[in-house]
Amino acid sequence: MPGLNEYYYDGQELVVSDQMKQDFKQDGFIIVRNLLSQQELAIVEEAVNGPESLTSFAYGHDDGEGRLAKMCLWNNPGNDTTGVLSRTRKLANTSKELLGADVYHYHSKLMMKEAKTGGKFVWHQDYGYWYNFACLYPDMLTVFIAMDKTDQENGCLQILRGSHRCGRLDHGVVAGQNGADLKRVAALEAVLDTVFVELNAGDALFFHSNLLHTSSANVSQRRRWAILSCYNTTHNSPHEKIIHAHYEEPLRLLDNDAVLKTGVNRDLNGKDIVVKTDGNYVHYFS
Repeated sequence: MPGLNEYYYDGQELVVSDQMKQDFKQDGFIIVRNLLSQQELAIVEEAVNGPESLTSFAYGHDDGEGRLAKMCLWNNPGNDTTGVLSRTRKLANTSKELLGADVYHYHSKLMMKEAKTGGKFVWHQDYGYWYNFACLYPDMLTVFIAMDKTDQENGCLQILRGSHRCGRLDHGVVAGQNGADLKRVAALEAVLDTVFVELNAGDALFFHSNLLHTSSANVSQRRRWAILSCYNTTHNSPHEKIIHAHYEEPLRLLDNDAVLKTGVNRDLNGKDIVVKTDGNYVHYFS
């Protein structure tokens, strides 16, 4: 079986090699180990918790089996710790190099699968959603950063290697969620490798917007939290405003140690936090 497309961050500049680009083009993903240090993780953890923090705006996705996957969602980086993180070169510039075009911050989210109660997500493509949010091309990716150890026991991501090359699949209601056509997914599972993306805290998965992925419920005694930053190419700004950010100005990149320099910052002004309530999206700090 092919490898995990693993690379290791040394704490300096993250140079995107030709092999990294080839792996992303061929398989739709790469893994960068140690993208965040334990000190950076502690800062992010403190920043997203506490009074008047991002977790105050969490809402849940019912997985149809009595479990919830909670999330916080925001469109603009803002000036808080999470905004600083999403503008670091090791996230934003790596995304630019992998996609081969200038990028901007499309949105980010904090995904929270709590111990025993964290819900599953059915097979889907991110572009299966974003196509309906007025993005014309799938020239987009997500950086999934594990805040905790993620493994099969606590509901790690599963991906179908190379499935991004099949194009966008039809999506519809699957177990109460927006999921990919199950018949087509089954056909792809028969010919593509299923990869369980097991990560240590601080590791990151960069994956293409058309890469099929799913995750099981968290039945363990351990939580599974992750921060996901999504980048869109500047030529692919949505042709109408539906939910997520339009391209307005070049992303101001920050040094890779910016989180360490900035520390804990919970200033939510300008982040455009989005909360889904009764099927409607409500915006805060926009």
